Amino acid sequence: MPVIKEVLEIAEKIKTMEIRGAGKIARSAAYALQLQAENSKAKSADELWEEIKEAAKILYHTRPTAVSLPNALRYVTYRAKVAYKSGADLEELRFIVINSAKEFIHNSENAVKRIAEFGAKRIEDGDVIMTHCHSKAAVGVMKKAWEDGKDIKVIVTETRPRYQGKITAKELAEAGIPVIYVVDGAARHYMKMTDKVVMGADSITANGAVINKVGTALLALTAKEHRVWVMIAAETYKFHPETLLGQLVEIEERDPYEVVPKEELETWPKNIIVKNPAFDVTPPEYIDVIITEKAVIPPYAAIDILREEFGWALKYTEPWED
Repeated sequence: MPVIKEVLEIAEKIKTMEIRGAGKIARSAAYALQLQAENSKAKSADELWEEIKEAAKILYHTRPTAVSLPNALRYVTYRAKVAYKSGADLEELRFIVINSAKEFIHNSENAVKRIAEFGAKRIEDGDVIMTHCHSKAAVGVMKKAWEDGKDIKVIVTETRPRYQGKITAKELAEAGIPVIYVVDGAARHYMKMTDKVVMGADSITANGAVINKVGTALLALTAKEHRVWVMIAAETYKFHPETLLGQLVEIEERDPYEVVPKEELETWPKNIIVKNPAFDVTPPEYIDVIITEKAVIPPYAAIDILREEFGWALKYTEPWED
C-alpha cells in the first residue's frame, strides 16, 4: 500500500535531525499519519488501515530512543485500530486517524504551557539556571519565569556534537533573558554560581531515570555534588511504557562524522574508533523533581504516571505490528 511522499519526507527529516526535540518529533509523527489519512487514495477501510500501519512502521524506525515518537504513533494508531476492529468504514476510519492526530498535537502543545506554569513557580527571583541541549518544555519554564517578572540568568551548554545549545541560547536571548553560553566541559566550573538546573527529557523510565541528550547525566551528577536542584521538564508522553515490563531503553548511536568530519577522520590512524551516543541515562537519585503537565512529581512517582497514562498499552502488541 502506498505511503505518501510527505510521510517519507517527515521520516527522513526526523532521522537526519532536521526535525529535532522530542516534542516536535512526536507532533511531526502524528501529523504525518494525519497527512497519510487526508491524502490516501484507499478504496476501503482495509486499504487505509494497511497504509496507516506501513506509515507508522517507517516513522517508528527513525529514532529508537525518543519514546515520544512511538507514543505519538501509539496514540493515533491504537484509536484507529479500535475503530477498524469495530467495523468502521473508510471515511469513519479516516476521520478517526485525522482527529486523533490533531488531538495529540493539541494536547502536546497545551502540555508545554502547563509545564511552563508549574515549573516557573519553582524558579526564584535572582536564580541562575543551567540548562543543556534544547527542550521546548525546559525553555518554556525559563521564559515563563522571566515573563512573571523574575530576574533570572541562564547558563547554556553548547551540547556537542550537534550544538543544540545554540538554539536554546538564541531563544532565551530573544525573550530578553541574559544568557551565558559555555562549552560542555565548563559545566562544573560554572555550577558553583548556579541555583537550579532545568533540563528536558527524551524518555523517562518506570523507576524515574531520565534518558536525555548525552551530557545530561554529567550535569546532574555535578549538580548533586554542589547540592543544586535538578528539575526535569517533560510531557507525560515521554514516559516509557515498556519499562514497566523491564525492557531497557535503546541508546541511539549516531554517525561518527557528527563528531569528527569525514575528511578529517579518514586521515586518522585506523585504530581510533569514534563513538557518538546521542543520549545517556541519569539515575533518579540525581533528579529532584519531574515537571509534567499533570503535576510536579518526584522521580519515584514515574511509575504512577505510566500506569495512569499507558496501562492500556501493556495489553497489546504495537497497533501497527499485527
